[in-house]
Amino acid sequence: MQSARSHCRPARRFGDGALTPPRTRSPLADPLTGVRVPAAMLCLMPIPDFVVELRSHVGTMPLWLSGTTSVVLRESDGVDEILLVRRADNGEWSPVCGIIDPGEEPGDAAVRETAEEAGVLVEVERLVWMYVTDPVTYPNGDVTQYIDHTFRCRWVSGDPFPVDGENLEARWFTTDALPPLTGEFKERVAVALANEPECRLGRPEPS
Repeated sequence: MQSARSHCRPARRFGDGALTPPRTRSPLADPLTGVRVPAAMLCLMPIPDFVVELRSHVGTMPLWLSGTTSVVLRESDGVDEILLVRRADNGEWSPVCGIIDPGEEPGDAAVRETAEEAGVLVEVERLVWMYVTDPVTYPNGDVTQYIDHTFRCRWVSGDPFPVDGENLEARWFTTDALPPLTGEFKERVAVALANEPECRLGRPEPS
């Protein structure tokens, strides 16, 4: 998600930087997992320039943003593999996620984010899930709600590596031996792997 158009401002830290509801409102907790994170790591989630500009006008008021999740697949020696990244802020594995720029097609954003975060070229096969997350309240008080577009993508070229500093690793896993996935990331991956004929609409079923 980090690019030349993104800022990393310590004063805002996690504001508008993730796509999954927080488990706690602790000021030093990761909004995805609720795990406490060293303060020095909080600036690793960048904020796009357009969000910084919006926040200068609306402050911490609720903000509606659009995001993407790229579930990238390939076949290697007859075995299906999935691309995952290990986040620098909390060490958790996840598919590549990011915020859609103004006027950007969601599918194009998925391709861009995957190149920026994992260094590989992908093509979008199809949209498999679209839903609205619960409102996210970040430690700095920003309130944001996202509509996430989960895409099933196909690897085209490139060897994965953590490009922009947001992730510690980027690597392939066989689909039958995935690392632990947290929260809605696990369900996004499952929906993409199931590849049902129709796009899934709406929030996850309560667990």
